[in-house]
Amino acid sequence: MAYIGQAVKRKEDYRFLTGRGSYTDDFTLPGMVHAAFVRSPYAHARIRAVRTEAASKAPGVLAVLTGEDFAKEGVRPMPVGWLLPTLKIPPRPVVAKDEVHHVGEIVAVVVAETRAQAEDAALLVEVEYEPLPGVADLRKAVAPGAPEIHPEAPGNVAFTWEIGDEKAVEEAFAKAHKVVRLSLRQQRLIPNAIEPRASLAAYNPGTGEYTLYTTSQNPHVHRLMHAAFILGIPEHKLRVVSPDVGGGFGSKIFPYPEEAAVLVAARRVGRPVKWTARRTESFLMDAHGRDHETEAEMAFDAEGRILGLRVRTLANMGAYLSLFAPAIPTYLYGTLLSGQYRIPAIYCHVTGVFTNTTPVDAYRGAGRPEASYILERLMDLAAEEFGVDPADLRRKNFIPKDAFPYATPVALVYDSGNYEEAFQKALELADYWNFRKEQAELRAKGRYLGIGLACYIEACGIAPSKVVGQLGAQAGLWESALVRVAPTGKVEVYTGSHSHGQGHETAFSQVVADLLGVSLEDVEIIHGDTGRIPFGMGTYGSRSAPVGLSAVVRAVEKVLEKARRIAAHLLEVAPEDLEYREGRFEVKGVPGKAKSFQEVALQAYLAHNLPEGMEPGLEANAFFDPSNFVFPFGTHVAVVEVFPETGEVKLLRYVAVDDCGPQINPLLVKGQVEGGVVQGIGQALLEEGVYDENGQLLTTSYMEYAMPRAVHIPRIEHGYTVTPSPVNPLGVKGIGEAGTIASAQAVVNAVMDALKPFGVRHLDMPLTPEKIWRAIRERTPVAAD
Repeated sequence: MAYIGQAVKRKEDYRFLTGRGSYTDDFTLPGMVHAAFVRSPYAHARIRAVRTEAASKAPGVLAVLTGEDFAKEGVRPMPVGWLLPTLKIPPRPVVAKDEVHHVGEIVAVVVAETRAQAEDAALLVEVEYEPLPGVADLRKAVAPGAPEIHPEAPGNVAFTWEIGDEKAVEEAFAKAHKVVRLSLRQQRLIPNAIEPRASLAAYNPGTGEYTLYTTSQNPHVHRLMHAAFILGIPEHKLRVVSPDVGGGFGSKIFPYPEEAAVLVAARRVGRPVKWTARRTESFLMDAHGRDHETEAEMAFDAEGRILGLRVRTLANMGAYLSLFAPAIPTYLYGTLLSGQYRIPAIYCHVTGVFTNTTPVDAYRGAGRPEASYILERLMDLAAEEFGVDPADLRRKNFIPKDAFPYATPVALVYDSGNYEEAFQKALELADYWNFRKEQAELRAKGRYLGIGLACYIEACGIAPSKVVGQLGAQAGLWESALVRVAPTGKVEVYTGSHSHGQGHETAFSQVVADLLGVSLEDVEIIHGDTGRIPFGMGTYGSRSAPVGLSAVVRAVEKVLEKARRIAAHLLEVAPEDLEYREGRFEVKGVPGKAKSFQEVALQAYLAHNLPEGMEPGLEANAFFDPSNFVFPFGTHVAVVEVFPETGEVKLLRYVAVDDCGPQINPLLVKGQVEGGVVQGIGQALLEEGVYDENGQLLTTSYMEYAMPRAVHIPRIEHGYTVTPSPVNPLGVKGIGEAGTIASAQAVVNAVMDALKPFGVRHLDMPLTPEKIWRAIRERTPVAAD
């Protein structure tokens, strides 16, 4: 049976839908106790004293640990995993001892018999603070005279970074026929996975070994960071288990202070310690996303062809640098500013800025949505300047199909692409040109519809390790796999990739079952446990299929090669005389002379009759380090209606045409695209993390932070093209972030298109009804009333 390309229902869904999943908070260990954290109510303050006497005497309390205790334990600051030449790295303590730099920062840990006892006792810890001047606003943080957050970073500048040829861009602008300029803000987003972060730590004093159950997208990275860089213990003394994870979206890539804190606490009290975040703690402490302010300019010749692009961005890093934070607004942002377009000259300058806010790191798309948003907004504004349709201007500037592999001016070489085909299919599915006629007719009747285009590109499966190492990555970006065949022919696949909702257990099984010619039920996918799987880099950046699954394919190929040699020996022919079909090694030209995969597997373990010198058993491991990124792409189209009386936006249609190469499972592709689209719609219309001038987060619950709901989302219409990648054995590209990368600008462009009669040129996200209502009245007060 051929499984690859089939819409197989997810194997893992039975346990999820019947409540039989195993999440971190589901685990209970003998003698387990609970932790609660005392958190700073100030955005910036000096800690004068932490008084723990009353809390220590509270019912059930086993320990109250402060920053002083963690310092005595030798606990080191949280690490930074991507370095830049100008980077300033202020130490981020697991538990603050001298100063706090954002609301929610940990100042003490209370351990008690029950969660309620720990939380009650945490209220009894008295912390004497000396409030210090702070700054939450990005631009105010770099203004002269702004309060200094860290002495290590004068002017609150974390780094400056640039890419591209500034001189070539200046020359392009000098000869431009038209220049389009745009100042924009991409607001702060707060990740909201269904499962909050949770950690359960245990310590065995007899062996000196720790076990950490935690909500992680990459358990081995957590093990490395906590063992070697934070606790200073041998890496093999820490086992990290990341069981079922209810969503990650980037926010569970990085190690967090709470994880290190419960590890230390478990050692101190001699019992397992669990912590599960309250939702407000998640709002305060989970790494936030986006938060850019940008000045962008695009130069065109008289024919409407792009000559150059210039981008200057202030990127809010928050109070500290999270693990991969320096890479997000630099190498995952500036390098994507060519998009689908042939742009001869590009220059991007980024300033990373410290503020007294929650640290910012990867959030679904991580840099690529920010870059794509700038390009697609500029293209719409340029079309208006030229008096042409946005579709025609885009088509004129696409990189042609015969130009691949295509080297951009910002360091990347696109592996493959066929942008015109996906674009045309999207226009046809959306009935674009007929909509334009209908739109004009409805405007004459007082209805304001708009259509928005988003031609996106994504870089995923970040690689190769040698190159990213030169760019500052403090880790390799390969992936590993071990394929083990049992004597009965059943197959276990141990992968360094990790699933947090994507359906790996199904997709990986489909590929392995096809390659080995066995049934889907005979393949088991194992991940998420550093005590069982080979070292792996985990799942983020849409890398699971192009990198993780490619490692699995390489391991399967090694298994098949050994199996072929065993079968040839048993059949008394040369290995090259065998043909492998549907799980059987058949002698070419000799019908009926064959050995099944199961027969070969059994012989591999009996070892009664193996080729001379061959080891028993049938398993193989492999590491895959790609030669390049893969570059999925597509075109999304949004259709909206805006109601001027209220400013309400109603999404009428959403069309997504995506190209992720050959699809392993179309059902999973569809699900990933739709989930991503909904997140992008949330950014476009609803979501924003807001701080006041004192650094207090005002959006700490769903009462203030608006999330998309079913009523906001139309039925998403799908289309696909298939352009294989040449850089991995399956030709696949990632799809997990595509919807988020494309959807925000599709919706915003549609809303701006609807608002053209009112003279509204640009509004920053989120496009709330109030913001739209005010914009209409400010520009056309008489007509609006």
